[in-house]
Amino acid sequence: MIRIISRQYHSTRGVFGFKPKPQPEFKLDKHIAEARARNSNVYRWVEAYRNYAHRKAAINPVLFSQPIETPTVLDYARYGLSGNETVQPTGIIQTNNSSAVTTEQLQELLEQIYCGTTSIELAYIENEHEREWLIEEYEKLFHTELKTDDRKEIAELLLKSQAFDNFLAVKFPTVKRYGGEGAESIMAFYRQLFLCAADADIRNIVVGMPHRGKLNVLTTMFQTRPAKIFRKFKGLPEFPADAKAMCDIASHFHTSQDLVVRNKTIHLNMLHNPSHLEAVNPVCMGKTRAKQLSQLDGPYSGSDEPENSKILNVQLHGDAAFAGQGINQECLMMASVPHFDVGGSIHMIVNNQVGFTTPGDRGRGTPYSSDLAKSIMAPVIHVNGDDPEALSKATQLAFNYQQTFGKDIFIDLNCFRRWGHNELDDPTFTNPLLYKIIHNRKSVPDLYAAKLLETGELAQTDIDGIVKSHLNFLNSELQNLNEYQPERSYFEQQWSEMKQPGTEITTWDTGVDYGLLHLIAQTSVQHPADFALHPHLKKHHVEARLKKAAEGTRLDWATAETMAIGSLMYQGFNVRISGEDVGRGTFSQRHAMFVDQNTNEIYIPLNALEGGSGGKLEIANSILSEEAVLGFEYGMAIDNPNNLVIWEAQFGDFFNGAQIMIDTLLVSGETKWMVCNGLVLLLPHGFDGAASEHSSCRMERFLQLTDSRESTPDGEDVNFQIIYPSTPAQYFHALRRQMIRNFRKPLVVIAPKTLLRLSECVSTHSEIAPGTHFQSVIGDHVVTDPKKVKRVILCTGKHYYNLNSERLATKNNEVAIVRVESLCPFPVQSIRDELEKYANARDFIWSQEEHRNMGAWSFVHPRFENMCGKKIAYRGRYEGATVAVGVSTWHAKEAEEVIKSAFV
Repeated sequence: MIRIISRQYHSTRGVFGFKPKPQPEFKLDKHIAEARARNSNVYRWVEAYRNYAHRKAAINPVLFSQPIETPTVLDYARYGLSGNETVQPTGIIQTNNSSAVTTEQLQELLEQIYCGTTSIELAYIENEHEREWLIEEYEKLFHTELKTDDRKEIAELLLKSQAFDNFLAVKFPTVKRYGGEGAESIMAFYRQLFLCAADADIRNIVVGMPHRGKLNVLTTMFQTRPAKIFRKFKGLPEFPADAKAMCDIASHFHTSQDLVVRNKTIHLNMLHNPSHLEAVNPVCMGKTRAKQLSQLDGPYSGSDEPENSKILNVQLHGDAAFAGQGINQECLMMASVPHFDVGGSIHMIVNNQVGFTTPGDRGRGTPYSSDLAKSIMAPVIHVNGDDPEALSKATQLAFNYQQTFGKDIFIDLNCFRRWGHNELDDPTFTNPLLYKIIHNRKSVPDLYAAKLLETGELAQTDIDGIVKSHLNFLNSELQNLNEYQPERSYFEQQWSEMKQPGTEITTWDTGVDYGLLHLIAQTSVQHPADFALHPHLKKHHVEARLKKAAEGTRLDWATAETMAIGSLMYQGFNVRISGEDVGRGTFSQRHAMFVDQNTNEIYIPLNALEGGSGGKLEIANSILSEEAVLGFEYGMAIDNPNNLVIWEAQFGDFFNGAQIMIDTLLVSGETKWMVCNGLVLLLPHGFDGAASEHSSCRMERFLQLTDSRESTPDGEDVNFQIIYPSTPAQYFHALRRQMIRNFRKPLVVIAPKTLLRLSECVSTHSEIAPGTHFQSVIGDHVVTDPKKVKRVILCTGKHYYNLNSERLATKNNEVAIVRVESLCPFPVQSIRDELEKYANARDFIWSQEEHRNMGAWSFVHPRFENMCGKKIAYRGRYEGATVAVGVSTWHAKEAEEVIKSAFV
């Protein structure tokens, strides 16, 4: 029997980007149930080990405090059992044979399985099927042994990792390398992961990994040439000379590489990571999802049958960062949400037991650094980092679980940091007892090599040979460094038709035949005959849009957006809109998805658009998160330039919850890493009495983040674009331009609130016809005699309509109002062209509704005067510490004064 897990407010039939997951009805085998009933006390005791034994497991390789006292719940006497009592393990625990054993013999087995160098947490797993599966598979692993060849390969990887760190310590003693010393067992994790992936025909693995041990992994396992690392340590750039890049540190490097494992090719992406901890995690989730979209895999596959995704997401975490950074909770909350689900991620916490210099128990309020995983009932396997074989088995289990259930699972690798936060740091200042043990113990590779030496699986000559060979290889890479030329690892494959733009400003014809746009508008409000549409929508949205589209002369904002998106879909581009309730829109303006009032089923009309090249619209109503969601969308945008990815803030000022993503990824990813993206941010903005929150999208912050120049004209090579459009047609062209151009830049749209329904804020079909384009400046169409104009007011966006109303009301024909629609790139030449029309103008005013220390004034002022050669005066609100006043009468008075001041 198949049971569908229903979700409120979503389709049980599925929509583009979401397929309901059928889940088999689980029923425990009756023979097992009967065995447990017959031996209920034994079963209760065994379950106690499964639930609580992790508290006494030997998972800490550097334990300096007293071990935790054995939980009394593990005492068999508590269950009415005696030591010599004979018990039958069949149906209760996995064993090599079904013979009866004594209680003490069973206890010995339980100690080996659940209290050794590996343990598992199961008490909080509510799903019976998952719990029974985990128990069975976990216990089976302890009856398997790695083959000699596997052990030797693991030993070789560990020794190479150690040799790499030792080499860097000698050759680059003053460089922070964030080495893998103490956590070398991660090599065993990756090795087993790749083997599992090959066996399961995984096509792509997307990895997010922080600094610790990253260079070891890149050079030892991911085929990155050590020369690239050495070149960086020598103070040289990692990109060819013609790349417009400022570059980054080595521990932020990435790789995009085909790996051949067991004669199968797996494409590996390890993403660039900023130093802001855990910020890479949602990005790698988004990139994983984008690859599923490109390959019609997982939620995008055409099959109605459940199938495993062939794209695997892997996340590595630091212990203190995973517990301390709120973005991790956001990511976990997204893990099973429609349109953000990537089919489950495999997580590994590299548990150094110290965060920066803070002891582990001071860096969190929970027993384990992994405890956040319990919030989504993700299993956690704890492993002692001194036992790479146990880690290999744990990796096998984690992979099998992810493939079986499509859900997240965690490995908590308890290890240590050989040195401090970096190799130049002294950790004994704050952790003397811990580091006394660390400094007096052998390394993980040496311990494991000694183990194989003792068993005869390795000889000392083998160990010496591995180390010598790798050191020779590293020396060769260093000695031949001058012959190494940085690889051109960008604008390849799906990005091959893209480029970095030049210093010029180009115009792109983004107009579309209105016959097609009319069809798109009609399609956008159609729905099945048996679909119960909300009556308000039928009258005020559907009928109104059909009428406006038929007339073609009063197109509002939402209709223009729909036409832009539909036309891009018609050309074969996929479009994704993400954010909090974006299907409807914060201001109930979009309605890109309909919800059946009787069944709760969702229908997305534009995906029924006929003809064209088959692009699809994905409406991704997100969790109430900014940082992780924006990071996810950035990850989608960097993967494929043919996907228009839009993130809409509920209100413009909500972007600041995602400031880390904006600063470290969105605006700087191209200049640091040569990673381009065309992500669009819609930030509703405007002073309408909403007080300090929700009035301003803080455009001044975005303007400050641009690399726009004050004294020379901007080109299209600015790091990102900021526009404040005043008409639906302008918005239409801006969205289409994002995809039509042969380069990608992120776009901030200072988006409207009141303009969504303002009767004057409409466009005609002629403004979006073939041959039309986005205008960086809109001149004054009201002035009839330019010679009479004595004052030119420059403004942006919504503010224009208030200024124009005042001008019309006072019948002032001596004022021209020029709209600066593009703030970055700053349209110097277009402004000059407009000013030339007003030869008699002597006063030039910048008018804005924002406070003087906010808005665009500080950005516009030097650029206008330096490059337009004229003085410009400010008119607007005074300097303020708060975005807007919280008293309605004050607001109304200020708003009136701001408008009137522009004319005096």
